[in-house]
Amino acid sequence: MPSTNTVSKTATNLAKNRLLIDCYRFMQSDKLALPTIPDVAFKIRRAINDDKANNSKIARVVQTDPSITARLIQISNSPLYRGRRKIESCPEALTRIGLKSSQDIITAFAMKAVFNAKSPVIRKRMQELWAHSSYVASISAVFAHKTPGFDPDRAMLAGLIHDIGVVPILTYADKHPDIIASPKDLSETVKKLRVEIGVQIIRKWGFPSDFEDVITHAENWRRDSGSDPDYSDIVMISQLHSFIGKIDIKKMPKMDELPAYQKLLSGNLDIDKSINILDQAKDEIEHIRKMLS
Repeated sequence: MPSTNTVSKTATNLAKNRLLIDCYRFMQSDKLALPTIPDVAFKIRRAINDDKANNSKIARVVQTDPSITARLIQISNSPLYRGRRKIESCPEALTRIGLKSSQDIITAFAMKAVFNAKSPVIRKRMQELWAHSSYVASISAVFAHKTPGFDPDRAMLAGLIHDIGVVPILTYADKHPDIIASPKDLSETVKKLRVEIGVQIIRKWGFPSDFEDVITHAENWRRDSGSDPDYSDIVMISQLHSFIGKIDIKKMPKMDELPAYQKLLSGNLDIDKSINILDQAKDEIEHIRKMLS
């Protein structure tokens, strides 16, 4: 017969795992509330993917949101796209950036609305999650810009959604504050469910399948998918760079030993150069972060 202490400990563990149990149960039954892609992003993506659409038609849809229009023009004049003359209109910005890239950029701009909560504690966690995600997105865009074969805007969006699976967990905790016994409950739930929930969201939003890989492998440090680097590698290495100065380096894998790093190295990106790129591109990274915020 188990001792009183053992029974008490088991009961405590069950209570501490209630958030995990609830989220898992609802996820399995497709009843967990997943965020919807912001309406403006959905309309713009639909317009861009319409074979009959042209820049003028798409611009009219984009211009229904003045904030996104302004930021699209702003990024068209950023170092990522800067041309010989300053862009001042939405149709011109769409032409310079390209429709597919504009789709990714606009979706990224609209994403912040998803990271929202009512209670101060969970709202703070959402803000921290957004800050981390937007920083990884900014670094990913810069690395993609410097690495042949990658689209900076696609990399930015990939970096932004790599932790999207955490959002429904925080949303559930926001609506049921009584079930969180300690911060460890939240951390454990995120660790166990982040990937599976994130993949569900990407499928719901109709994003490309390689974005599922980004979510699945964002922290799969030893992943080796072959000789060619992909967006999962870019996001993974960007995330490790985002941890510099914030997390004990001894708790993180050695970057130069990772397959993702080695693949990017073959594209002339080494650890010193990557750190130098980030140092030289501080203004560019900050520019992207500000636009996302």
